[in-house]
Amino acid sequence: MMEEEELEFVEDLDAILHLSPEVQLAIEHVFPSQDPLDRPDFNAVEYINTLFPTEQSLANIDEVVNKIRLKIRRLDDNIRTVVRGQTNVGQDGRQALEEAQKAIQQLFGKIKDIKDKAEKSEQMVKEITRDIKQLDHAKRHLTTSITTLNHLHMLAGGVDTLEAMTRKRQYGEVANLLQGVVNVLEHFQKYMGIPQIRQLSERVKAAQSELGTQILADFEEAFPSQGSKRPGGPSMVLRDACLVANVLDPRIKQEIIKKFIRQHLSEYLVLFQENQDVAWLDKIDRRYAWIKRQLVDYEEKYGRMFPEEWCMTERIAVEFCHITRTELAKLMRARAREIEVKLLLFAIQRTTNFEGLLAKRFSGSTLTDVPGKKPETPLEPTNPFLEDESEDNVSEKDEDLDRPKKPKAPENPFHGIISKCFEPHLYVYIESQDKNLGELIDRFVADFRAQGPPKSGTEEGGAVLPSCADLFVYYKKCMVQCSQLSTGEPMIALTTIFQKYLREYAWKILSGNLPKTSSNSGGLTISSLLKEKEGSEVAKFTTEELCLICSILSTAEYCLATTQQLEEKLKEKVDKSLIERINLTGEMDTFSTVISNSIQLLVQDLDAACDPALTAMSKMPWQSVEHVGDQSPYVTSVIMHIKQNVPIIRDNLAAARKYFTQFCIKFTKFVLEPFPICLICSDNIRIMCLIILIFFFFPVFFCCSSFIPKFINHLFRCKPISMVGAEQLLLDTHSLKTVLLDLPSIGSQVLRKAPASYTKIVVKGMTRAEMILKVVMAPHEPPVVFVDNYIKLLADGNPETFQKILDMKGLKRSEQNSMLELFRQRLPTPPSGPDGGPSLSFSAPTPEQESSRIRKLEKLIKKRIQ
Repeated sequence: MMEEEELEFVEDLDAILHLSPEVQLAIEHVFPSQDPLDRPDFNAVEYINTLFPTEQSLANIDEVVNKIRLKIRRLDDNIRTVVRGQTNVGQDGRQALEEAQKAIQQLFGKIKDIKDKAEKSEQMVKEITRDIKQLDHAKRHLTTSITTLNHLHMLAGGVDTLEAMTRKRQYGEVANLLQGVVNVLEHFQKYMGIPQIRQLSERVKAAQSELGTQILADFEEAFPSQGSKRPGGPSMVLRDACLVANVLDPRIKQEIIKKFIRQHLSEYLVLFQENQDVAWLDKIDRRYAWIKRQLVDYEEKYGRMFPEEWCMTERIAVEFCHITRTELAKLMRARAREIEVKLLLFAIQRTTNFEGLLAKRFSGSTLTDVPGKKPETPLEPTNPFLEDESEDNVSEKDEDLDRPKKPKAPENPFHGIISKCFEPHLYVYIESQDKNLGELIDRFVADFRAQGPPKSGTEEGGAVLPSCADLFVYYKKCMVQCSQLSTGEPMIALTTIFQKYLREYAWKILSGNLPKTSSNSGGLTISSLLKEKEGSEVAKFTTEELCLICSILSTAEYCLATTQQLEEKLKEKVDKSLIERINLTGEMDTFSTVISNSIQLLVQDLDAACDPALTAMSKMPWQSVEHVGDQSPYVTSVIMHIKQNVPIIRDNLAAARKYFTQFCIKFTKFVLEPFPICLICSDNIRIMCLIILIFFFFPVFFCCSSFIPKFINHLFRCKPISMVGAEQLLLDTHSLKTVLLDLPSIGSQVLRKAPASYTKIVVKGMTRAEMILKVVMAPHEPPVVFVDNYIKLLADGNPETFQKILDMKGLKRSEQNSMLELFRQRLPTPPSGPDGGPSLSFSAPTPEQESSRIRKLEKLIKKRIQ
């Protein structure tokens, strides 16, 4: 039984001493220890084995037991001390809690005492101020009553005095009194339910009505509607009456103004009736002179009668403008056939001058007072080409296009108040400008023919034609003048005229004067075109003709930029609702076409000059060449032509550098361009070419302008070629490549790097020529190696090109057939997507194929013509 009890005690002790991992961890953190006895997983057997690892160590067992007992005693002492220390903790805590409760009760009592005292103080203050509040309310009510009684006394006395003064026409006193009575009456609006107050209000209204009727009668008597005589001067009574009218209903004031102005302008309607000679446009100055005199007369006689804020002088001028506009519109409709351009412009100029004078004299504040007669939206007075309109002498070269914009002039509120009536008749002006521009274009054509093309070596060579600046100067004047007259449909009509003569200038002056591509003075023919393509000798442009082409190109570039500015300025001048109808894109495209055709002519000329040398190359016996020497004579000839033409073109296109770059690119790159039938050819040639287009359903490409593809085509004609001959051709090809890379700066003292796009084209094209020659130089045995080498170097899957290579090598037909069959077998399958490897061109035709197609088309055309 004792053993069982001891076991239960041990189990209970283990349960008590078994702590959770969190508690054990906290204890280790607070009381770190390295003693094995403090470990949670303490094992007594392991500990004893640690103390006595061997039998010999049992010799000091007594010493170990004593140490453990000493440690146990120390632990017991510490536990006892801690337990004794905790004995009084509960009692101290209860005592502290009781003290805190007592302190809270004392604080609560003090707060309650303060609250009670505050309530007593508040009650005491209310009792003290109760009488003061009553006194304040009584004072406020008494003050209001006294003020109301005073106002009532003033209102009653004012109404009586107002009625008496109204009967005596004492307007000077009435003006001040009436305003005061009206102000006092406003204080009684909330008392209108009282009969006496309502009666006084009705008496005030009756007095106002009587004053209005009486004042209108006085003005009618002083300024009768019938009769031409007026009193000698203004009346003091009427001046005071105007002050009273300011206080009365605004309709009284408007009626006075309307009657006075109508009576003041009655003489004008009689003097300038439709049947009077002075009413016509040629004497329009007399209308404005008459109103000026009347305004001066009014200022002298009646300037002080009307209040200054009535702006009577401006009102008279505005009413005169409305009457004049109506009368002129009626008169011009009746005599529309008699209106001429000079007469119309004279009338418009005098009218706009008068409107400008009104803007300087008056502010235009009364324009919005007239219902239904608001001023027209003022036009922008700035010059459309960034130049002040007041300048009389316009630059011949239209240099103001590059000037900064000047500040806008202040708007004229009177603009169009009279001149708007001329807008329906501006078609006369538009027709006149159409005629004048037609004559101007004809004069430009005659002057060009008389003066001839610009001379080479002068400042005129490659410069913009003077007629171009003259045309746009005239356009500028027309646009400014028309924008002053109207910003509506007339501006659209003028824009249409501008478009018409921009196209005519492009056709007649620019395209019409481009040199012909044949020496035949009668124009181009189909046979001459075909002969040119066959390589026959073609007349080369002279230096003067090259300068002319460059000059026309520069002029077209100037016209293109200026036309774009013209479109922008027209859109600024026209009404916002009509902006979309301003479109000069077609005219800009026309000038772009002229530029393209000019570049094409320059390319054709240099290309034709190089043709004889390339033909000579294809006719040389390359199979019999025995050794490789310096560059061949045909290369020297090509370089000579390039050095003759390119510096001239570059110098004349110095101001249009990008077009010189285009010329270089088009000369070297394979470009198929439609022949400019509509620009250069005569009517008969145009008809013939159109018939050919319709008959063959195939675009006519007569201008195959490209040196590198043509050079490659002539390489294919050099057959057969020996190994030495191929080496000589490779040397010639490298020489031409060097010259072409230096083409943009050839013959120039200033060395400038060629554009990257141009360099890329030359390197790509001439590298192809070099690869062709390297393939020709390669041995054709074994065939598989030769075919693979060809596919690797040229990356061309066209069997025709491969057969040309075989012809150049001089292989027999049987050998060629076997080679072609092997070539078709060795061709890789066309890739379905980008794989990063070399791909062959199976769909896009090469330059040689395009040239072959064109030659076939030419032969077919020759057969049809014959």
